[in-house]
Amino acid sequence: MPMYDYRCKNCGEKFEELVFSSSTPDDEITCPNCNEKNSERLLSAPMVSTNSSSHTASASSNSGCGHSGFS
Repeated sequence: MPMYDYRCKNCGEKFEELVFSSSTPDDEITCPNCNEKNSERLLSAPMVSTNSSSHTASASSNSGCGHSGFS
């Protein structure tokens, strides 16, 4: 189930919505701010996953601003 970014055409609120079907029209997405069904899907960058276990371990063991963790 993909998460999409939307903007309400009525009040301008930007929000994320979990969409259960790709065939769901954008005008059926309800704004959480004004409860109107007048939204448009925004373009967003794809989420890229990396192996965070080694990155997290090195980042948490190093302290100090600007330390890259590389030896």
